[in-house]
Amino acid sequence: MEKIIQKIGRTMPIQPKLTRVAAYARVSNGKDAMLHSLSSQVSYYSEYIQKHQGWQYCGVYADEAKTGTKANRTNFQRLLDDCRAGKIDLVITKSISRFARNTITLLETIRELKSISVDVYFEEQNIHTMSDDGELILTFLASYAQEESLSASENQKWRIKKKFEQGEMVGMRAMLGYKIDRNGMIPNKQTVPIVREIFQRVIDGDSYYAIAKDLNDRGIKCELGGEWRASHISRIITNEKYVGDALLQKKFRNNHLEKKLVKNKGELPKYYAESTHEGIIDKETFDNVQKIAVERKKKFAGKTEPCISVFSGIIKCANCGKSYRRVTSNGTVGYNCSTYVSKGKSACFGKKIPEITLQTITAETLGTKCFDESVFAEQIEKIIVPGPNQLIFCFKDGREVEKEWKDRSRSEVWTDEMRERARQKTLERLRR
Repeated sequence: MEKIIQKIGRTMPIQPKLTRVAAYARVSNGKDAMLHSLSSQVSYYSEYIQKHQGWQYCGVYADEAKTGTKANRTNFQRLLDDCRAGKIDLVITKSISRFARNTITLLETIRELKSISVDVYFEEQNIHTMSDDGELILTFLASYAQEESLSASENQKWRIKKKFEQGEMVGMRAMLGYKIDRNGMIPNKQTVPIVREIFQRVIDGDSYYAIAKDLNDRGIKCELGGEWRASHISRIITNEKYVGDALLQKKFRNNHLEKKLVKNKGELPKYYAESTHEGIIDKETFDNVQKIAVERKKKFAGKTEPCISVFSGIIKCANCGKSYRRVTSNGTVGYNCSTYVSKGKSACFGKKIPEITLQTITAETLGTKCFDESVFAEQIEKIIVPGPNQLIFCFKDGREVEKEWKDRSRSEVWTDEMRERARQKTLERLRR
Protein backbone atom coordinates (compact mmCIF):
# COMPACT_ATOMS: atom_id res chain seq x y z
CA MET A 1 0.00 0.00 0.00
CA GLU A 2 1.40 3.38 -1.02
CA LYS A 3 2.07 5.87 1.75
CA ILE A 4 0.37 9.21 1.47
CA ILE A 5 2.23 12.12 3.12
CA GLN A 6 0.42 15.41 3.36
CA LYS A 7 2.15 18.71 4.21
CA ILE A 8 0.18 20.68 6.82
CA GLY A 9 0.61 24.43 7.36
CA ARG A 10 3.37 26.74 6.17
CA THR A 11 7.00 26.23 7.06
CA MET A 12 8.72 29.43 8.21
CA PRO A 13 12.02 30.00 6.42
CA ILE A 14 15.08 29.92 8.68
CA GLN A 15 16.25 33.50 9.24
CA PRO A 16 19.99 34.03 8.93
CA LYS A 17 21.62 35.04 12.21
CA LEU A 18 22.60 38.68 12.24
CA THR A 19 26.14 39.67 13.21
CA ARG A 20 26.01 41.89 16.28
CA VAL A 21 28.29 44.85 15.55
CA ALA A 22 29.56 47.71 17.72
CA ALA A 23 32.11 50.44 17.06
CA TYR A 24 34.74 52.02 19.27
CA ALA A 25 35.92 55.63 18.90
CA ARG A 26 38.38 57.71 20.89
CA VAL A 27 39.79 61.21 20.61
CA SER A 28 42.54 62.87 22.62
CA ASN A 29 41.53 66.09 24.37
CA GLY A 30 42.02 69.10 22.12
CA LYS A 31 44.04 67.20 19.51
CA ASP A 32 41.58 66.09 16.83
CA ALA A 33 40.13 68.45 14.27
CA MET A 34 36.38 68.94 13.95
CA LEU A 35 36.21 66.47 11.06
CA HIS A 36 37.44 63.69 13.31
CA SER A 37 35.68 64.85 16.44
CA LEU A 38 33.99 62.37 18.72
CA SER A 39 30.49 63.31 17.59
CA SER A 40 31.49 62.92 13.94
CA GLN A 41 32.87 59.45 14.56
CA VAL A 42 29.77 58.38 16.49
CA SER A 43 27.48 59.58 13.68
CA TYR A 44 29.62 57.91 11.01
CA TYR A 45 29.72 54.50 12.71
CA SER A 46 26.04 54.56 13.66
CA GLU A 47 25.02 55.11 10.04
CA TYR A 48 27.65 52.73 8.64
CA ILE A 49 26.62 49.76 10.79
CA GLN A 50 22.86 50.24 10.43
CA LYS A 51 23.08 50.38 6.63
CA HIS A 52 25.09 47.15 6.38
CA GLN A 53 23.07 44.07 5.40
CA GLY A 54 23.27 41.21 7.91
CA TRP A 55 24.48 43.40 10.75
CA GLN A 56 22.67 44.23 13.97
CA TYR A 57 23.58 47.63 15.41
CA CYS A 58 24.84 47.36 19.02
CA GLY A 59 25.97 50.94 19.57
CA VAL A 60 29.07 53.10 19.47
CA TYR A 61 31.33 53.14 22.51
CA ALA A 62 33.25 56.41 22.63
CA ASP A 63 35.84 57.93 24.97
CA GLU A 64 37.48 61.30 25.22
CA ALA A 65 40.80 60.54 26.88
CA LYS A 66 44.32 61.93 27.09
CA THR A 67 45.92 58.49 26.82
CA GLY A 68 45.34 55.14 25.20
CA THR A 69 45.48 53.19 28.45
CA LYS A 70 42.49 51.05 29.38
CA ALA A 71 42.22 52.50 32.90
CA ASN A 72 41.42 55.97 31.54
CA ARG A 73 38.67 54.81 29.16
CA THR A 74 35.34 54.10 30.80
CA ASN A 75 33.46 53.16 27.62
CA PHE A 76 36.29 50.95 26.40
CA GLN A 77 35.93 48.94 29.59
CA ARG A 78 32.15 48.86 29.07
CA LEU A 79 32.71 47.55 25.53
CA LEU A 80 34.93 44.74 26.83
CA ASP A 81 32.36 43.84 29.50
CA ASP A 82 29.61 43.58 26.84
CA CYS A 83 31.85 41.41 24.68
CA ARG A 84 32.51 39.11 27.63
CA ALA A 85 28.75 38.96 28.25
CA GLY A 86 28.21 37.62 24.70
CA LYS A 87 26.42 40.71 23.39
CA ILE A 88 28.82 41.55 20.53
CA ASP A 89 30.33 39.55 17.64
CA LEU A 90 32.32 42.25 15.80
CA VAL A 91 33.97 45.50 16.87
CA ILE A 92 34.90 48.13 14.30
CA THR A 93 37.45 50.83 15.06
CA LYS A 94 39.32 53.41 13.03
CA SER A 95 42.92 52.35 13.73
CA ILE A 96 45.27 50.55 16.07
CA SER A 97 46.28 53.79 17.78
CA ARG A 98 42.61 54.53 18.55
CA PHE A 99 42.19 51.10 20.12
CA ALA A 100 45.44 50.93 22.15
CA ARG A 101 48.88 52.55 21.98
CA ASN A 102 50.61 49.94 24.09
CA THR A 103 51.60 46.80 22.19
CA ILE A 104 51.15 44.55 25.23
CA THR A 105 47.73 46.03 26.06
CA LEU A 106 46.59 45.65 22.46
CA LEU A 107 47.65 42.01 22.11
CA GLU A 108 46.26 41.03 25.51
CA THR A 109 42.88 42.57 24.61
CA ILE A 110 42.80 41.08 21.10
CA ARG A 111 43.69 37.61 22.37
CA GLU A 112 41.01 37.76 25.04
CA LEU A 113 38.39 38.81 22.47
CA LYS A 114 39.52 36.08 20.05
CA SER A 115 39.13 33.48 22.81
CA ILE A 116 35.44 34.41 23.08
CA SER A 117 35.00 34.62 19.26
CA VAL A 118 34.81 38.41 19.01
CA ASP A 119 36.44 39.85 15.89
CA VAL A 120 37.98 43.34 15.77
CA TYR A 121 38.30 45.16 12.45
CA PHE A 122 40.78 48.04 12.04
CA GLU A 123 39.66 50.21 9.13
CA GLU A 124 42.90 52.04 8.31
CA GLN A 125 45.01 48.88 8.35
CA ASN A 126 42.24 46.69 6.83
CA ILE A 127 42.87 43.92 9.38
CA HIS A 128 40.46 41.42 10.92
CA THR A 129 41.88 39.94 14.13
CA MET A 130 40.13 36.61 13.53
CA SER A 131 42.06 36.10 10.28
CA ASP A 132 45.05 33.74 10.23
CA ASP A 133 47.71 36.42 9.85
CA GLY A 134 45.84 39.11 11.83
CA GLU A 135 47.84 38.88 15.05
CA LEU A 136 51.23 38.79 13.33
CA ILE A 137 50.47 41.96 11.36
CA LEU A 138 49.03 43.61 14.46
CA THR A 139 52.21 42.94 16.45
CA PHE A 140 54.31 44.86 13.91
CA LEU A 141 51.82 47.69 13.48
CA ALA A 142 51.18 48.09 17.21
CA SER A 143 54.92 48.38 17.85
CA TYR A 144 55.06 51.08 15.19
CA ALA A 145 52.10 52.90 16.78
CA GLN A 146 53.81 52.75 20.17
CA GLU A 147 57.04 54.20 18.77
CA GLU A 148 55.03 56.91 17.01
CA SER A 149 53.38 57.78 20.33
CA LEU A 150 56.81 57.92 22.02
CA SER A 151 58.14 60.18 19.28
CA ALA A 152 55.16 62.55 19.62
CA SER A 153 55.64 62.61 23.39
CA GLU A 154 59.35 63.43 23.08
CA ASN A 155 58.57 66.22 20.62
CA GLN A 156 56.05 67.68 23.04
CA LYS A 157 58.57 67.48 25.91
CA TRP A 158 61.11 69.31 23.74
CA ARG A 159 58.61 72.11 22.99
CA ILE A 160 57.72 72.45 26.68
CA LYS A 161 61.41 72.50 27.67
CA LYS A 162 62.07 75.31 25.19
CA LYS A 163 59.17 77.30 26.64
CA PHE A 164 60.54 76.79 30.16
CA GLU A 165 63.98 77.96 29.04
CA GLN A 166 62.34 81.13 27.70
CA GLY A 167 60.48 81.66 30.99
CA GLU A 168 57.03 80.80 29.60
CA MET A 169 54.51 79.17 31.93
CA VAL A 170 52.92 75.94 30.71
CA GLY A 171 49.96 73.98 32.06
CA MET A 172 48.73 76.60 34.55
CA ARG A 173 46.23 75.31 37.09
CA ALA A 174 43.56 76.85 39.30
CA MET A 175 45.16 79.14 41.84
CA LEU A 176 43.50 81.19 44.57
CA GLY A 177 43.89 84.91 43.91
CA TYR A 178 44.13 84.61 40.12
CA LYS A 179 42.01 84.07 37.05
CA ILE A 180 43.74 81.99 34.41
CA ASP A 181 42.88 82.53 30.74
CA ARG A 182 44.62 82.71 27.38
CA ASN A 183 46.25 85.97 28.44
CA GLY A 184 47.92 84.31 31.42
CA MET A 185 47.43 84.89 35.16
CA ILE A 186 45.23 87.88 36.03
CA PRO A 187 44.64 88.90 39.69
CA ASN A 188 41.13 88.06 40.87
CA LYS A 189 39.83 91.05 42.85
CA GLN A 190 37.42 88.82 44.80
CA THR A 191 39.99 86.36 46.12
CA VAL A 192 43.16 88.46 46.33
CA PRO A 193 42.17 89.71 49.84
CA ILE A 194 41.94 86.10 51.08
CA VAL A 195 45.49 85.35 49.93
CA ARG A 196 46.83 88.51 51.55
CA GLU A 197 44.96 87.69 54.78
CA ILE A 198 46.56 84.23 54.89
CA PHE A 199 50.08 85.66 54.55
CA GLN A 200 49.43 88.30 57.22
CA ARG A 201 47.96 85.79 59.66
CA VAL A 202 51.03 83.59 59.33
CA ILE A 203 53.18 86.62 60.17
CA ASP A 204 50.88 87.34 63.14
CA GLY A 205 51.60 83.86 64.48
CA ASP A 206 48.39 81.97 63.64
CA SER A 207 48.83 78.25 63.01
CA TYR A 208 47.97 76.76 59.59
CA TYR A 209 45.26 74.70 61.25
CA ALA A 210 43.71 77.77 62.93
CA ILE A 211 43.67 79.70 59.64
CA ALA A 212 42.10 76.78 57.75
CA LYS A 213 39.45 76.27 60.43
CA ASP A 214 38.51 79.96 60.46
CA LEU A 215 38.18 80.06 56.65
CA ASN A 216 35.93 76.98 56.76
CA ASP A 217 33.82 78.49 59.55
CA ARG A 218 33.34 81.62 57.43
CA GLY A 219 32.20 79.54 54.46
CA ILE A 220 35.17 80.50 52.28
CA LYS A 221 36.17 77.79 49.79
CA CYS A 222 39.70 76.93 48.70
CA GLU A 223 40.89 77.20 45.09
CA LEU A 224 39.11 74.02 43.92
CA GLY A 225 35.94 74.68 45.90
CA GLY A 226 36.59 72.25 48.75
CA GLU A 227 37.27 72.72 52.45
CA TRP A 228 40.48 74.19 53.76
CA ARG A 229 43.19 72.09 55.41
CA ALA A 230 46.50 73.05 56.97
CA SER A 231 48.29 71.64 53.91
CA HIS A 232 46.44 74.14 51.68
CA ILE A 233 47.77 77.03 53.76
CA SER A 234 51.30 75.62 53.56
CA ARG A 235 51.12 75.35 49.75
CA ILE A 236 49.84 78.90 49.35
CA ILE A 237 52.46 80.63 51.51
CA THR A 238 55.34 78.82 49.77
CA ASN A 239 54.13 79.49 46.21
CA GLU A 240 56.47 81.96 44.50
CA LYS A 241 53.81 82.84 41.90
CA TYR A 242 52.19 85.17 44.44
CA VAL A 243 55.13 87.59 44.05
CA GLY A 244 54.91 87.47 40.24
CA ASP A 245 57.65 84.89 39.63
CA ALA A 246 57.40 81.25 38.53
CA LEU A 247 59.43 78.16 39.29
CA LEU A 248 58.94 76.06 36.16
CA GLN A 249 58.90 72.28 35.74
CA LYS A 250 57.99 71.46 39.36
CA LYS A 251 56.26 68.38 37.93
CA PHE A 252 56.54 66.27 34.77
CA ARG A 253 54.84 63.34 33.00
CA ASN A 254 56.40 60.00 33.95
CA ASN A 255 56.14 58.40 30.48
CA HIS A 256 54.29 58.59 27.15
CA LEU A 257 51.87 55.78 28.04
CA GLU A 258 50.67 56.51 31.59
CA LYS A 259 51.30 60.27 31.38
CA LYS A 260 51.08 60.51 35.16
CA LEU A 261 52.06 63.88 36.65
CA VAL A 262 54.85 63.34 39.21
CA LYS A 263 56.90 65.70 41.39
CA ASN A 264 60.27 66.72 39.96
CA LYS A 265 62.83 65.68 42.57
CA GLY A 266 65.84 66.49 40.45
CA GLU A 267 65.20 64.17 37.52
CA LEU A 268 64.80 67.22 35.23
CA PRO A 269 66.12 70.80 35.46
CA LYS A 270 63.93 73.52 36.98
CA TYR A 271 63.79 77.11 35.74
CA TYR A 272 63.11 80.20 37.86
CA ALA A 273 61.51 82.99 35.82
CA GLU A 274 61.03 86.46 37.30
CA SER A 275 58.16 88.89 36.58
CA THR A 276 56.13 86.40 34.53
CA HIS A 277 52.87 88.00 35.70
CA GLU A 278 51.48 90.54 38.16
CA GLY A 279 52.24 89.67 41.78
CA ILE A 280 49.73 90.15 44.61
CA ILE A 281 52.15 89.72 47.57
CA ASP A 282 55.14 92.03 48.03
CA LYS A 283 58.61 90.44 48.14
CA GLU A 284 59.34 91.50 51.74
CA THR A 285 56.15 89.88 53.06
CA PHE A 286 56.80 86.70 51.07
CA ASP A 287 60.39 86.41 52.34
CA ASN A 288 59.29 86.94 55.96
CA VAL A 289 56.70 84.19 55.63
CA GLN A 290 59.30 81.81 54.14
CA LYS A 291 61.48 82.28 57.24
CA ILE A 292 58.49 81.51 59.47
CA ALA A 293 57.65 78.43 57.38
CA VAL A 294 61.23 77.14 57.68
CA GLU A 295 61.21 77.65 61.46
CA ARG A 296 57.91 75.81 61.80
CA LYS A 297 59.23 72.95 59.71
CA LYS A 298 62.28 72.68 61.98
CA LYS A 299 60.05 72.80 65.05
CA PHE A 300 57.97 69.84 63.93
CA ALA A 301 60.81 67.94 62.22
CA GLY A 302 61.43 65.80 65.32
CA LYS A 303 57.81 64.73 65.62
CA THR A 304 57.15 61.05 65.11
CA GLU A 305 55.47 60.52 61.75
CA PRO A 306 52.21 58.53 61.73
CA CYS A 307 52.93 55.00 60.55
CA ILE A 308 50.89 52.11 59.23
CA SER A 309 49.94 49.58 61.91
CA VAL A 310 47.64 46.59 62.14
CA PHE A 311 44.92 48.98 63.42
CA SER A 312 45.21 51.33 60.40
CA GLY A 313 41.90 51.54 58.53
CA ILE A 314 40.24 49.14 61.00
CA ILE A 315 38.99 51.56 63.68
CA LYS A 316 35.88 53.46 62.53
CA CYS A 317 34.13 56.48 64.07
CA ALA A 318 30.40 55.83 64.50
CA ASN A 319 29.71 59.57 64.42
CA CYS A 320 31.29 60.63 61.10
CA GLY A 321 32.21 57.28 59.54
CA LYS A 322 35.89 58.15 59.10
CA SER A 323 38.78 55.92 60.11
CA TYR A 324 40.87 56.54 63.19
CA ARG A 325 44.41 57.78 62.59
CA ARG A 326 47.58 56.89 64.47
CA VAL A 327 48.78 60.06 66.22
CA THR A 328 51.59 61.05 68.56
CA SER A 329 51.22 63.84 71.11
CA ASN A 330 52.92 64.62 74.41
CA GLY A 331 55.20 61.65 73.87
CA THR A 332 52.39 59.08 73.72
CA VAL A 333 51.10 57.12 70.73
CA GLY A 334 47.41 56.51 70.20
CA TYR A 335 44.48 56.61 67.76
CA ASN A 336 41.94 59.37 67.14
CA CYS A 337 39.20 60.16 64.64
CA SER A 338 40.74 61.66 61.47
CA THR A 339 37.92 64.23 61.26
CA TYR A 340 38.69 65.42 64.78
CA VAL A 341 42.42 65.53 64.02
CA SER A 342 41.95 67.65 60.88
CA LYS A 343 38.94 69.81 61.84
CA GLY A 344 38.67 69.81 65.63
CA LYS A 345 35.99 68.93 68.17
CA SER A 346 33.38 71.14 66.47
CA ALA A 347 33.33 68.65 63.56
CA CYS A 348 33.46 65.37 65.53
CA PHE A 349 34.03 64.15 69.07
CA GLY A 350 37.56 63.08 69.67
CA LYS A 351 39.30 61.22 72.46
CA LYS A 352 42.61 59.57 71.82
CA ILE A 353 42.75 55.84 72.55
CA PRO A 354 46.29 55.08 73.83
CA GLU A 355 47.94 52.36 71.73
CA ILE A 356 48.93 50.33 74.77
CA THR A 357 45.33 50.48 76.05
CA LEU A 358 43.99 49.40 72.64
CA GLN A 359 46.41 46.48 72.48
CA THR A 360 45.54 45.37 76.03
CA ILE A 361 41.75 45.45 75.57
CA THR A 362 42.09 43.76 72.15
CA ALA A 363 44.09 40.90 73.68
CA GLU A 364 41.43 40.59 76.38
CA THR A 365 38.67 40.44 73.75
CA LEU A 366 40.53 37.80 71.71
CA GLY A 367 41.38 35.75 74.82
CA THR A 368 45.15 35.94 74.29
CA LYS A 369 47.75 36.58 76.99
CA CYS A 370 49.25 39.47 75.05
CA PHE A 371 48.41 41.35 71.85
CA ASP A 372 49.03 39.18 68.78
CA GLU A 373 48.88 40.97 65.41
CA SER A 374 48.34 37.79 63.40
CA VAL A 375 45.39 36.66 65.57
CA PHE A 376 43.91 40.17 65.38
CA ALA A 377 44.18 40.33 61.57
CA GLU A 378 42.70 36.82 61.26
CA GLN A 379 39.63 37.40 63.45
CA ILE A 380 38.73 41.12 63.59
CA GLU A 381 37.01 42.85 60.65
CA LYS A 382 36.70 46.31 62.24
CA ILE A 383 36.44 48.20 65.53
CA ILE A 384 33.64 50.76 65.89
CA VAL A 385 33.95 53.69 68.31
CA PRO A 386 30.38 54.74 69.27
CA GLY A 387 31.54 57.21 71.91
CA PRO A 388 34.35 58.10 74.34
CA ASN A 389 35.81 55.06 76.13
CA GLN A 390 33.58 52.69 74.13
CA LEU A 391 34.61 50.07 71.58
CA ILE A 392 32.68 47.49 69.55
CA PHE A 393 34.82 44.64 68.17
CA CYS A 394 33.27 43.22 64.97
CA PHE A 395 34.53 39.70 64.25
CA LYS A 396 34.78 38.26 60.75
CA ASP A 397 32.36 35.49 61.74
CA GLY A 398 29.64 38.08 62.47
CA ARG A 399 29.98 38.31 66.26
CA GLU A 400 30.18 41.65 68.06
CA VAL A 401 31.73 42.31 71.46
CA GLU A 402 31.27 45.62 73.30
CA LYS A 403 34.06 46.87 75.56
CA GLU A 404 34.78 49.90 77.71
CA TRP A 405 38.23 51.17 78.53
CA LYS A 406 39.43 53.30 81.43
CA ASP A 407 41.73 56.30 81.24
CA ARG A 408 45.18 55.56 82.51
CA SER A 409 46.47 57.56 85.49
CA ARG A 410 49.18 60.16 84.98
CA SER A 411 51.74 57.95 86.70
CA GLU A 412 51.10 55.20 84.14
CA VAL A 413 51.20 57.50 81.13
CA TRP A 414 54.10 59.80 81.87
CA THR A 415 57.57 58.88 80.68
CA ASP A 416 60.83 59.94 82.36
CA GLU A 417 61.29 62.56 79.63
CA MET A 418 57.83 64.02 80.27
CA ARG A 419 58.47 64.16 84.02
CA GLU A 420 61.78 65.97 83.45
CA ARG A 421 60.11 68.55 81.17
CA ALA A 422 57.45 69.19 83.80
CA ARG A 423 60.13 69.56 86.50
CA GLN A 424 62.03 72.10 84.40
CA LYS A 425 58.86 74.13 83.77
CA THR A 426 58.13 74.19 87.52
CA LEU A 427 61.69 75.42 88.23
CA GLU A 428 61.31 78.19 85.65
CA ARG A 429 58.09 79.39 87.29
CA LEU A 430 59.75 79.42 90.71
CA ARG A 431 62.70 81.49 89.40
CA ARG A 432 60.32 84.18 88.21
